Amino acid sequence: MAVNLEEFPDRVAEMYKDKTVFITGGTGFMGKVLIEKMLRSCPEVKRIILMVRSKKGKHPKERVREIFANPLFDMVKEQRGKDIIEKVDAVVGDVMLPQLGISEEDREMLASEVHFIYHCAATIRFDEPLRRAVLLNARGTKFMLDLAKECKKLLCFIHVSTAYCHLSERILYEIPYPPPADPHKVIQAVEWLSDDIIDSITPKILQDIPNTYAFTKALGEALVVEQKELGNLPVIILRPSVVIPIYKEPIPGWTDNINGPTGLLIGAGKGVLRTMYCKQESYADYLPVDIAVNASMISLWYYSTQNKEKWIYNLTSSAEHKVTMEEIITIGRKVINERIPLNGVAWYPGGSMKRSRIVHLICFFFFHLVPAVLVDALLIILGYKPVLCRVQKRIWKGFEVFEYYANNQWDFDNVESLNARDTLNPRERQIYKCDGDDVDYYEYFTTCVHAARLYILKEGDETLPAARRHMFVMWIVDIVFKGLFLLGGLYYLYQKILSPIIASL
Repeated sequence: MAVNLEEFPDRVAEMYKDKTVFITGGTGFMGKVLIEKMLRSCPEVKRIILMVRSKKGKHPKERVREIFANPLFDMVKEQRGKDIIEKVDAVVGDVMLPQLGISEEDREMLASEVHFIYHCAATIRFDEPLRRAVLLNARGTKFMLDLAKECKKLLCFIHVSTAYCHLSERILYEIPYPPPADPHKVIQAVEWLSDDIIDSITPKILQDIPNTYAFTKALGEALVVEQKELGNLPVIILRPSVVIPIYKEPIPGWTDNINGPTGLLIGAGKGVLRTMYCKQESYADYLPVDIAVNASMISLWYYSTQNKEKWIYNLTSSAEHKVTMEEIITIGRKVINERIPLNGVAWYPGGSMKRSRIVHLICFFFFHLVPAVLVDALLIILGYKPVLCRVQKRIWKGFEVFEYYANNQWDFDNVESLNARDTLNPRERQIYKCDGDDVDYYEYFTTCVHAARLYILKEGDETLPAARRHMFVMWIVDIVFKGLFLLGGLYYLYQKILSPIIASL
C-alpha cells in the first residue's frame, strides 16, 4: 500500500521555524547548497544572515544578489517564489580580521537575534602559507566562538570540520581527538612572528602532517571541543569527507569548482592528465554536497531533539559505498569518450595509473613535460603566450597533494550519523536524502561531467557535435601516433638485434 508522506511531520523544518541562522562561508561551495536547501525545504525559517567580505568595491548585499543569480537557485525560486530570497541578508565581516571585522551595530544585532550558527568558512587550499591558514581556520574559529558566546538566543554552534584532519588515526571515530599543537600558542606565534620565520619553521611545526590545511583544521576543531568541555556553548562538530558535486537536488552534478574527482575527470578528459602515481585498488571517501548538507541538517536536529550526548558526526560514505580510483578513472573515461566529450581536447583521453613512482615520473617527463615544452615553443614562435608549461606546473603541485591521500588509506566510523538517519520518518528520508542506496556511478559521473562542462568550462550543449568530431580526429591522431611509435620500436629492434643476427648467418 502506498504511503502518504504528507501524513508524517517534517521535524527538521519545524526546528528552523521562526529561527535566525547565521552562516559563515555562505559564498562557498557547501555554503551555497546549504542556503538553497534551507530556503527550499524549511521556508518558514525566519532569516538567514551571511557574513560576507566586501570584494572589489561591492557591498555584501550585491554579492548576495549575485549568488542568487546562479542556476543553483532556480528551483527554490520556482517552488517558493522569487521573494523567498528576501529572507537572506548579509553583514560585512571577514574571519581573517580581529573580531571578525563586524561592526558594533551588526554584532549587537547578531547577539540578540541568532539561534543557530553554521561556521563553514575556511581555506581549503592544501598549500596555503601557515600564517594565513592559522588565521582563517584556527583564529577565525576562535573569534566565531567568542561571538557565539554573546548570542543570547543561541541554540547550537555548528562547526564544519573535515574527516581528514586527524591523519594519524587510520580509523576515525566520532570522538574528540587531541590537537597536534596548542591552538592558542600557535595563534599567538603567527600573530607575532614574521612571515620569513614562520615559513622557515613550518616543517618543524607540521612534523608528519602533510599540509597546513589538515593541521589548522585540527586546531580549529580543538577550540570548539574546548568550549564544549568547559560547558560554555552548545556545539556540534561535523566532519564531512571529500565533498563532491550534487547527487540529486537541485541540479544533479552541479559544482562551482574543479576540486577532487571532478578535476581528475576534466584533466583526463582534456588529454592533459596522462599519468598518476596511485594504487588502483585504493579508495577515498567522497560525499555529494547535497547529501553532506542534508546530513548536517539531520545531525543538528538529532542533537537538538533526540540525543544531546552525541555531538560529533562523521559525514562519510565509505562504510557503505567504496569506489576505487581505478573505477573512477574507468567510468570517467567511458563517460567522456562515449557520451560527453569536452571542447579543446589537447590529446585523446588516455594514460593510466602507475604503481611505481619511478615509472610515473618517467611517463610524466615524456607525456607531460616534453609535449608542454614543444607546444609552448611553437606558441612563442607563432607570437602567442605559452600556457602548457604553466598548466603542467599546477598539475605537478596537484600531484604532490593527491599522491599522499591516494596512497594512504583511512576508514571512518559514522555510527552516530547512521543512527540520526535511522530516526527519520519516510517523509524526512525523502526530503533530506542522505544515502546512496540507488546510486548509479556511471549516471552520476555523467551528470558531473555535463554540469562541469556547462557551469565551470562554459561549454554549452550546442558545442557537443563539434566536440565529438574533434574527439574522433584526436582518436585517429592517437592511433597514428601509437602506430608510428610501435613501428619505430620494431625498426630499432630490427637494426640493433635482428639485423646483426641475420648478417651473421
